[in-house]
Amino acid sequence: MNKDPRIEKIENLLDKLGNIAVEAFHYIALFIIGCMIAWSAVHTIIEILTVKQYASIDDILLLFIYLELGAMVGIYFKTNHMPVRFLIYIAITALTRLLISDIQHDHKADIDLVIITGSVLILAIAILIVRYASWTYPSVIRDKHSEKPLAHGKTPRPEDDELA
Repeated sequence: MNKDPRIEKIENLLDKLGNIAVEAFHYIALFIIGCMIAWSAVHTIIEILTVKQYASIDDILLLFIYLELGAMVGIYFKTNHMPVRFLIYIAITALTRLLISDIQHDHKADIDLVIITGSVLILAIAILIVRYASWTYPSVIRDKHSEKPLAHGKTPRPEDDELA
């Protein structure tokens, strides 16, 4: 049973409008997230300079977390591709921050330290697996505004760290 051409035109128009609405929401949400990351980082820096007057290792690691989150949002803006490695890097940095804070405040060894360091080791192994998989089975990353592959054409390989 064939559809009426007018109905098909309306469906195509609504489909395009829906895609535009989703894309607009996507950009607005990413922009808001990026602004919140920048705002949080600036707030932390101001607090370090005015209240604390020095940066602890906790503060520096928190700024690294903000940097990694910002880089992840920037890459997602450019490629419409979520780099899983960045999420793992953020998790490792957060666990390292927790580990250092725990050691600074408790000054004793306990099972929490073993669990946290074991978690960092598992995440480091996960990064190796993800890197190996992307090296062995590269996927083509396309520019989200065209069907052309990006400049390098494939997922960055380990030697392409300057892109990550």
